[in-house]
Amino acid sequence: MSKTALVVGVTGIVGQNLAARLIADGWVVYGLARNPRLDTAPIIPLAADLLDLGALKATLANVRPTHVFFCSWLRQATEAENCRVNSTMVRHLFEALPAPGKLVHAALTTGLKHYLGPFEAYASGTPPQTPFRETMPRLALQNFYYDQEDVLYAAAKRHGFSWSVHRPHTIIGHAVGNAMNMGTTLAVYASICRETGLPFIFPGSPAQWQGLTDVTDARQLAAHLVWASTAPAGRNEAFNVVNGDVFRWQWLWPQIAEWFGLEAGIYPGHATSLEERLSGAGGLWRDIAERHGLQEPDIGRLASAWHTDADLGRPVECVTDMSKSRKAGFGGYIYTPDSFIDLFARLRAERLIP
Repeated sequence: MSKTALVVGVTGIVGQNLAARLIADGWVVYGLARNPRLDTAPIIPLAADLLDLGALKATLANVRPTHVFFCSWLRQATEAENCRVNSTMVRHLFEALPAPGKLVHAALTTGLKHYLGPFEAYASGTPPQTPFRETMPRLALQNFYYDQEDVLYAAAKRHGFSWSVHRPHTIIGHAVGNAMNMGTTLAVYASICRETGLPFIFPGSPAQWQGLTDVTDARQLAAHLVWASTAPAGRNEAFNVVNGDVFRWQWLWPQIAEWFGLEAGIYPGHATSLEERLSGAGGLWRDIAERHGLQEPDIGRLASAWHTDADLGRPVECVTDMSKSRKAGFGGYIYTPDSFIDLFARLRAERLIP
């Protein structure tokens, strides 16, 4: 059967990598974003604001996908607003599709805040015991992931398509202008340290420095999304998705430093805000970009230090169980140092870092 995908949030770290995977696998791919790039053929760009139902209906009037991949969110000032805005975007999508009853499957990407709580209550209270498992109950907190899931479940029941929910940990992969991008943020940080002689110090908490953790390569997530959307075992299930290995930052940090020709700074024993360290670096980055002929002089389109601080500053261990996916037949695996090194090499090849 011919497969046609609508990737919602195609300019983000998830959407970009997913669209590339789908194209490589022979899918017809529509890419929806507020401001999609127009030079990404054979991806068919669609421009619309998910909060503007009328405009969204007009944009999707002639689009009849077999599969929808929802990979978008908008950060709001409070979790109550996150819940309202982000659930509305999912609801509007299914209301705007001209033939939702023709859908075969819809996949939603969320994340580990399902287990850790929203940013305003991040890892507070008593978080669940690791490893995080899909059978764990929802937290007694407002969480826009829960609201998005509920909208998805209701639409699937109403229109008769299957669904899947995908919960990655921190996503490592290529994207520019993304709101949550640890890999590129660390590449910018390391590049600034190399240019200025500042020590390359791990900015996170002792729990993250010393404890076991994991991450999700965007390519692994893309493979997982395609698998769950096409395999019978992926239907109507929520899955964790990580690389498949675990590591400690005190082990990985020197490897990142070495790739950039740096010595890893001595860990001070406490978190040091990367957002504060990079807060005045906009002018410096423009100078670095000019001297090295880089493609992106705006540090804000590369680095999301606030998000890296949130993830690396967590006071709890974060390890994810993938047994459910493995038992269902997904065999993907990526060695975590390769996630970072491959990304750094691509950023340098594309002249995004010196």
